[in-house]
Amino acid sequence: MCSTIMVPGLGEVEAGLALLGSAPVRRVCVVGTSGAGKSTLGRALACSMGAPFCELDSVFHQADWVPLPAEEFRARVGVVVAGERWVIDGNYSAVRPIMWARADTVVWLDLPKRIVMRRIIWRSFRRVAGRVELWNGNRERWRNLFAWDPEESVISWAWHTYGSRRSLFAAAMADPANGHLVFVRLTSTAAVREFLRTAASSDGG
Repeated sequence: MCSTIMVPGLGEVEAGLALLGSAPVRRVCVVGTSGAGKSTLGRALACSMGAPFCELDSVFHQADWVPLPAEEFRARVGVVVAGERWVIDGNYSAVRPIMWARADTVVWLDLPKRIVMRRIIWRSFRRVAGRVELWNGNRERWRNLFAWDPEESVISWAWHTYGSRRSLFAAAMADPANGHLVFVRLTSTAAVREFLRTAASSDGG
């Protein structure tokens, strides 16, 4: 059984923050369903820890949304995880084994589905309307907002994969093979806000 810190509300946020300030925490994976806020949390943690931050989407999605070949994807991520300190955000199964083998902590954003969907819908509309460049010149497109195919729409992807992601990370927490990892599970927006606020004001230990 892996070590786990549940952070369902403000009363227990301090436990997770104390963990992040401890000496063993050097390499952190931030996971959760699309739209949960992984990148925001990941950047804040990286800043508080004085560690490099890597957003896996920016590595995987090349120009015109062409996916990076699997071997090259693993090679590039392998360079990052070889470092002594880092924070990586993303769920990609192709690189999860090499990340988790080196990580000491997994922060899981496990927010309610209604909150995730509200966020990702608003985020997508804002990105499309503002012509926001994401990675390597890529932008979300109007036509993708209304597609129901999960491969065409991040909104549909979040809706369809929400349950499977939760099951995946719940099982990972209980898997003895992940016994070297400490899981920090954030289950409310209040907990995430307080976690980020305090992490941003920390000197990183």
